[in-house]
Amino acid sequence: MQFIDLMAQQQRIYENILGNIKGVLQHGQYIMGPEIRELEERLAHYAGARHALSCSSGTDALLMALMAYDVGPADAIFTTPFTFVATAEVISLLGATPVFVDIDPETFNMDPVHLEKAIAALENKDPNQYPLPKGYEKLYPKGIIAVDLFGQCADYDRINTIAQEKNLFVLEDAAQSFGARYQAKMACNVADIAATSFFPAKPLGCYGDGGMVFTSDDVLYNKLTSVRVHGKGSDKYDNIRIGINGRCDTLQAAILLAKFDIFPEEIEMRQHVANRYTELLGKSEHITCPFVAEGCMSAWAQYSVLSDKRMEILNALKGAGIPTAIYYPTPLHLQTAYAYLGYSKGEFAVSEETAAKIFSLPMHPYLREEDQIRIADVIRSI
Repeated sequence: MQFIDLMAQQQRIYENILGNIKGVLQHGQYIMGPEIRELEERLAHYAGARHALSCSSGTDALLMALMAYDVGPADAIFTTPFTFVATAEVISLLGATPVFVDIDPETFNMDPVHLEKAIAALENKDPNQYPLPKGYEKLYPKGIIAVDLFGQCADYDRINTIAQEKNLFVLEDAAQSFGARYQAKMACNVADIAATSFFPAKPLGCYGDGGMVFTSDDVLYNKLTSVRVHGKGSDKYDNIRIGINGRCDTLQAAILLAKFDIFPEEIEMRQHVANRYTELLGKSEHITCPFVAEGCMSAWAQYSVLSDKRMEILNALKGAGIPTAIYYPTPLHLQTAYAYLGYSKGEFAVSEETAAKIFSLPMHPYLREEDQIRIADVIRSI
C-alpha cells in the first residue's frame, strides 16, 4: 500500500504525459516554452484569478509574493507555527520577522481571534497581551500569511476583514489547497495574492519541483514577472529590482497540463475517499476525524486525524504494512531554526497539543475501498 500512489495516476495518463514531453523535445523551448503560458492561463481560469505566474517551487511562490510587497527588515508577518517550515522561512529570508498566531483546534488553520490579539499586542508593544518575538519593539505589522492546511481554506472572511481594517495584505499559502473551494470561490482566489506548490505529492503535482502565484492585481502581477527573472525590466539585461531565478521549466508545465486534464475528476475522487474514511472511523473511540467548515470543500491533500493513542495506532498500522506520516511533529516556534525569536513552550497551546496527537493516513484519489476498510479495522482493534 502506498501513502500517495503516483503510479496509479501515471498509468492512467501515461500516453498523454509522454506526448506532451515529446512536444517539448520537438520544439526545444525548455525555458518559458509555450506550455508555460498555456498552464498559467488554464490554472488562472480554473481558480478564477486574473493572473497566474508559474515558478520553480512552492517556496519560491511564497518568496516572490512577499517580494512583490517589498517585505523586508522591520516588517512583521503574521502566520501560524503549525505548518511546513517554508511558510515562515520565506519571511526570515527577506529579513522580516514571523509573528506566530495559534490555530483553530478543529480546522488547524489560523484562528482569527488569536490573529486580532497578536496584531493588537504588536501595535501596543505589549507581549503580555499575546506572545511576541524578540525585537518586537522595532517591528511593524505588514501582512498575513494564512495557511490552507491539509487542503482546507482558512477563514478568509474574517482574516480579510481584519487585514482590511489594519491595512495589511493577505497571502494565501495554498500549497496544499489548489482545487479546494471557500464559499463561492476557489482556493488561490480568496486573498490578495496566493501561492501554491506542484511538489509531486500535492493534489496537482509535477515530476519535480514547481509552483505558481495567483493574483488579480495588475500591479502585483507586473512586479512578479520582473521578480521571477532576476528583477528584469524591459529586457533581461535591464535589471530594475532585486529578483530571483524563479522560472518553472517547460517540461514540468507539459506534465502538469496532462495531469490537469483529469484534475477536477481527481478532486471529486478525493472527496469520496475522505468521506469513506469518515464513515469508517467516525465512531472510533480514539480517533477524531477531520472537520470541514460549512461552505468549504477541502482538496484533501492529507487525511489527518487526532488521537490520544497515536503511537499505539501508528505501531499497529506499521505492523500491518500500512504507511502513515505525522504532519507536523514540532511546531515552528519550538524548532531550532526559530529559537532566535525567543518563543517558549506553552505559548501556542493548540498548535502544541495538535502536534502531539495528529497523524495522517494514506490519501490519494486511487485509494481502494478494501484498503480503507483494512486501515479502519486495524485502528478499531486498538
